[in-house]
Amino acid sequence: MSGERSEYVHPELLVDPSALARELQTGDTRILLLDGRPAEAFAAGHLAGAVHLDLFGISLIDTDPAPMKSFLWIIEHLLASRGVSADRRVVVYDTNSGIRAARAFWFLEYFGHPDVRVLDGGFDAWVRAGFPVSSTTDVPVSTSWTGARVADRVAAWHDVRDRLDRAEAVILDTRSDGEYCGTTVRAKHGGAIPGAIHIEWTRNLRPDGTFKPAAELRTMYEAAGVTPEREVITYCQGGYRAAHTYLALRLLGYLRVRNYLGSWKEWGDRDDLPIERPTHHDH
Repeated sequence: MSGERSEYVHPELLVDPSALARELQTGDTRILLLDGRPAEAFAAGHLAGAVHLDLFGISLIDTDPAPMKSFLWIIEHLLASRGVSADRRVVVYDTNSGIRAARAFWFLEYFGHPDVRVLDGGFDAWVRAGFPVSSTTDVPVSTSWTGARVADRVAAWHDVRDRLDRAEAVILDTRSDGEYCGTTVRAKHGGAIPGAIHIEWTRNLRPDGTFKPAAELRTMYEAAGVTPEREVITYCQGGYRAAHTYLALRLLGYLRVRNYLGSWKEWGDRDDLPIERPTHHDH
């Protein structure tokens, strides 16, 4: 596992359970653990000292400047309320290497946090490795942290529209086959953003819920035309699965990756944006 991780361009974005356990054993209080699972899962057991932060369902469906600014202020405030600060290493985790952890990771990267990682394999991998869990709840200590926003890590609807049919950019659909082809409709309209390449986010992971090795990920994306020299905008229904693929591409060293925060719920609800209904899957 460690050898495969070293093949990533940015292996430091992941941490495996053994490495995290060693760090925690030092008693370093600068490590902040954020548990992104549902509240009932956190209550049943979590990593000792972890703070609960479930952002699932807190979504944005209008990426015009004013609502975008308000929404991101809310997220920034929630992160600070859980103890995030620039001088603490943040480790986010999910049940596995899932979309909840990836979305929290993306938010922290957007806000310019200098040291954020995802526990590869999540809580399940931690338990499989035999490390202890706790049911004791630690009270989070709020901070006054505010991030330094990195604008080119997020996309609004007009960013996507302006990149349609541009060879140097690729729109990457991370949803299910049914959503991509428009047979599963989760907005006013079903279908896909015109010209989007479709690679479902689940293909980033092994069966055990850890990220696939770099070589497998790189081959999969480059074979589909998602190559490192292009700007990539990922989207799904609400920016969750898109954040997962953002993380996968960051691991591979892609330099220009954006998460379309409004994703299909915004695009598909509008009547003034183009839609296509593919009859085949790209893979």
